[in-house]
Amino acid sequence: MEIRSLGYRTDLIFPRFDGKMIDRDDYLVILTPSNPGFYWGNFLLFSNPPQEGDLERWKDIFSKEISSQYLTEHFAFGWDTIKGEMGEISAFLDDGFNLLKTVVLSTQAVTPPPKYNEEVVIRPLREDWEWEEAIQNQVLCREPVHELKSYKVFKTKQMLRYRKMSEAGLGFWFGAFLDNKLVADLGVFTDKEIGRFQQVGTHPDYRRRGICGTLVYKVSQYAFKNMNVETLVMAADEEYHAAKIYESVGFQPREHQVGIDWFPKAS
Repeated sequence: MEIRSLGYRTDLIFPRFDGKMIDRDDYLVILTPSNPGFYWGNFLLFSNPPQEGDLERWKDIFSKEISSQYLTEHFAFGWDTIKGEMGEISAFLDDGFNLLKTVVLSTQAVTPPPKYNEEVVIRPLREDWEWEEAIQNQVLCREPVHELKSYKVFKTKQMLRYRKMSEAGLGFWFGAFLDNKLVADLGVFTDKEIGRFQQVGTHPDYRRRGICGTLVYKVSQYAFKNMNVETLVMAADEEYHAAKIYESVGFQPREHQVGIDWFPKAS
C-alpha cells in the first residue's frame, strides 16, 4: 500500500523505528508492541474512507490484527486521503467513535512569531531530570477524557521511545526552560529530508506568553541548520488554536487528515 498522505506518511517514521507494519494491500496494520496502550501506535490505516457496512468489518479486522495480540480496549482507524474525505462515517459516530480532524502543515522556512518570548531558554533534553519533567508536562497537558493513571503509563513509554530515537541520532526532544524549570516541550524527528514535529505541549500556567510559538520557531531553525531537513511537517487538531500558532511562524496548511477512535473514557 503506497501512502499519499504527508501526515500519515510521516506518522510512520515512529513505528518504523521500533514497531511493526504489515501491508494487507488495502490497509496497513501499525503496531507498537512496547506500548499497547498507545491508541495511534496500534491502528489500522485504510486506503479509502469507510463505506456503508464497514463498521463491523473494520472492528472485526482490528480485533483480529491488534486486539487479539495485545488485549487492547481501543479501536483506531485512519484512511489515506488528503482533503478530509470522511466517507460513510455516521455508523461509527453512532457507535461512540470520536472524529479526529487534523490539519497537516509544512514549511521550508520560518519567521519569528509575533509574540516572541525573549526569556525562555530552549535546548535539547540531555539529563534524566529533564526527561522526567517533560513526561510530567506531557501528562499535565492531556485531554481530561484520558484517565490519569493509564495515560501516564502510555506517556512514559512513548517518551522512552522518543529518547531512544534521540540517542539513535534520528532527532531531538527540546525543552523550553524558565529559571531552569521546563515549561514547554516538543520533539522533531527525521526521515531523510523531512522532519516531523511531535507532541507540542505548554504547561497550563505558562500559556499565552509566546512560549509555544518561540519554541516551534527556534526548534525549526535548529532543524534546518543542524538536521539536514528541507521540509518540516506539523499536525494539529483543526478545532484547536495551535494551528494558528504554527502558521504564525511560517507553517502552511497542506492537507486535511481524518481518523476515528474509540476508547474507554475517564469518569
